[in-house]
Amino acid sequence: MGNQQELAGLYPHLGGAAADPAAMTRALLESVRQKAADSVAVKQRFFADHALRIVDAARLIAACYRGGGRLYTMGNGGSSCDAAHLAVEFQHPITAGRPALPAVNLSQDMAVITAVGNDLGFQHVYTRQVMACLTRHDGLVGISTSGNSENLLAAFAAAKQRSATTIGLAGGDGGRMATSLHVDCCLVVPTDSIHRVQETHVALYHILWDLTHTLLADDRGPERGPS
Repeated sequence: MGNQQELAGLYPHLGGAAADPAAMTRALLESVRQKAADSVAVKQRFFADHALRIVDAARLIAACYRGGGRLYTMGNGGSSCDAAHLAVEFQHPITAGRPALPAVNLSQDMAVITAVGNDLGFQHVYTRQVMACLTRHDGLVGISTSGNSENLLAAFAAAKQRSATTIGLAGGDGGRMATSLHVDCCLVVPTDSIHRVQETHVALYHILWDLTHTLLADDRGPERGPS
């Protein structure tokens, strides 16, 4: 009964009974309040519990750049959009004084993805790109709300064969990504809500971007403007 009442509060339109406009507005406003509060609470718990591991992940990314490598990102569905977003943050920093850093979104080349998917199967779409591009100096970030995406797990394994650095962003219990020997650092948002996982991932990779630049700041020489 409690779960039904909670669901009715979050999704008032599922009740089936007709409601007057004022009551519907009040219910929808309460739904907004609850969802926003839940989103904030999930983020606060995650960052409080995983702060040290987040710093460790940023150190791994910074080490890749110090070694002359670049960052590669990957994901499926909404997580592919997050992979693209993360790569853009490094390539096109919006904060003054922070240089562009090489980052490649492996989700972007539809010709490669459809060719490999058609010829070998979708589970290989990232593995082929990892085999062609990654070196031991590079880093690979895979984003999955479940942590069980076959193509990401296969790509992590291929990346470790090349001694590359691997970082996973997952949700729930972390799935197979959290226990994989091919993932150097897995950051898991412990909630069953895909939306809350995705919302926390956005905040997480923005923080990773910021920490990486902070760690690299002492390595930089004088800033040069565009030539």
